[in-house]
Amino acid sequence: MKSLKAFTTMSLIGMAVIGIEAAAQVPTVWVIGDSTASNADRRGWGDPFGDYFDQGKAHTANRAHAGRSSRTFITEGLWEKVRAELKPGDSVLIQFGHNDGGPPDKDRARGSLPGLGEESKEFTLPNGSQETVYTFGHYMRRMIDEAKAAGALPVVLSLTVRNIWKEGKVERANGQFSKWSSEIAKAAGVPFADVTNAIADQYDKLGEVKVKAWFPEDHTHTSPEGADFTASLVVAGLKGIHSPLAAFLSAKGQAVEKYPVALVTAGLRLPEPRDLKLPTLFLIGDSTVRNGRGDGSNGQWGWGEPLVDRFDTGKVNVVNRAVGGLSSRTYLTLGHWEKVLAMLKAGDVVMMQFGHNDSGPLADPARARGTIKGTGEETQEIDNPITKAHEVVHTDGWYLRKFIADAKARGATPIVCSLVPRKIWKDGKTVRASDSYGKWAAEVAAGESAGLVDLNEIVARKYDALGAEKVEPLFGDEHTHTSRAGAELNADCVIEGLKGLRKNPLEAYFK
Repeated sequence: MKSLKAFTTMSLIGMAVIGIEAAAQVPTVWVIGDSTASNADRRGWGDPFGDYFDQGKAHTANRAHAGRSSRTFITEGLWEKVRAELKPGDSVLIQFGHNDGGPPDKDRARGSLPGLGEESKEFTLPNGSQETVYTFGHYMRRMIDEAKAAGALPVVLSLTVRNIWKEGKVERANGQFSKWSSEIAKAAGVPFADVTNAIADQYDKLGEVKVKAWFPEDHTHTSPEGADFTASLVVAGLKGIHSPLAAFLSAKGQAVEKYPVALVTAGLRLPEPRDLKLPTLFLIGDSTVRNGRGDGSNGQWGWGEPLVDRFDTGKVNVVNRAVGGLSSRTYLTLGHWEKVLAMLKAGDVVMMQFGHNDSGPLADPARARGTIKGTGEETQEIDNPITKAHEVVHTDGWYLRKFIADAKARGATPIVCSLVPRKIWKDGKTVRASDSYGKWAAEVAAGESAGLVDLNEIVARKYDALGAEKVEPLFGDEHTHTSRAGAELNADCVIEGLKGLRKNPLEAYFK
C-alpha cells in the first residue's frame, strides 16, 4: 500500500508539472506601443483588449508604455524585456508613431528620424549624453526581425485616430506613420492591420458629438469606454486580415464584425458620396482607374479622376473607389465591394473595369490575386498564402457577374468597361485584349444585359491614330499607367463609350 501511495503521489506531482508546462505553452499575444495602448485606469486599448480573448487559449500581455516612441521603446530596454519572454507561437502587435514625430534631441528627446531607410545621425541629448538616432523604419524593422527570430509572429498596426475633425470627417492621417507602417509590414512580409481606417470609419458614422465624449482630456487619449471601442476595432482589423489570432477569441471577440480591408490601402481615404440626395456613379477597378491616392504621385493618373470633370457634380456624385493592385477577385475578397454595396442605392450606377491584375498566379505569396481565365463556372480551391485562409477561386467572368447581380439587386445600373490597353505595339498597332479580358468583359455584359464601354478598342484606336511617338508622353511608366494627359484621353473615351450605349443612365449628368 505504501508503494502504491508513493506511486500515486508521484503521479499527481508529475501530472501537475505537465499541466504547468502545458499552460506555459499557451501562446501569448503581446501589445507594444505608447499611451494610446496603455494608460492609467484602462484608458489605453491594450487593457480591455484582453477581454476579447479566451485567456485559456491565449494570454494577452499589454507591455505598451506611455510616452514612448519606436526609438525609446528600444533604447529604454522595454523591447528587450518583451523579447526575453517571447516564445515560438506568440504574436506581437506593434503600434508606434504618435510620439515618433517629436524632436530627436529636445524636450523628451524621443523622436526618430523620418522615413524608412537606414539613415542615422548623432545627437547630444538634454542630459548631455550622445546617441545615434535612426529612422522610424529602422526601429520597427528591428522589433519585427527580432520577434521573428524568437519564433513569434509580428503584426504591425496603423495608428489610433485622434479627435480632430474637419467638415464633419475625422482626421485619418497623423503624419506619414500609418503609411510607413503599412510599407514596413509589406516589405517584411508580415501582417498589417489597418486600425486607423477601421476606427475612422466608425467615428465618421457615430459623429463628432458622440466621439468627443470619449476624449475627456485631449484629442489623443480616450476614456475607458473609448478604449474598449478601440480595442474592438483592433480585433475587427485582425479579423479582416484573417489573422490566426481569431482562433483565440472569447465570445466577446467572436461577436465583433471583421473590418475587411486590403493590405495595400492604408491611407488611401477612398471617397464617399458627397450629397446622399443625389444619384451616385461609383467606379470600381484597379490602378488604371485610380492610381495610388488619386493625386498624381509619380506622375501617374487613372482615368477616374479626370472623369469627374466631365460630369455636373451638382446633379450626380462621382465616387472613384478603384484600388491599385487589385483584381476582380481581390476587390471582392478584400472587402472593397462590400463597402461599395453598403453605400449603393436605387438609381445609382456602377462602372467596373478589371483585367490588368487578373492574369497573375492564383496563390503566389506576393499578391495571390489572379483569377481563372474565361467566363465559365470553373473553380479552384487554394490555401491563400497571404490571408492564410482556404479560398475558392473563380473565373474573371464569375466575379464580374457577381458585381453586376449585386448592383442590380440594389436597384443600381451596372456598366462594364473593358480594360484600357497598355502601351505595347505590334506591327505599328496597339496590342488589344480582344481575345482575353476585353472579350470576356463583352461576353459577360451581353450575357447579363449590362451596358458595355469597350475601352480597350476605343482607346486603342486613338493610340493607333496618334502613333507611337505621340502616345509616349501619355504614359507615366513603361507601358501601363498613364500620365495626366493620358488619363484625360481615356476619360474622354469613357464618355464616348457611354454616349454610344443604347440606354445611357448618365446622359443627363454630362457637362
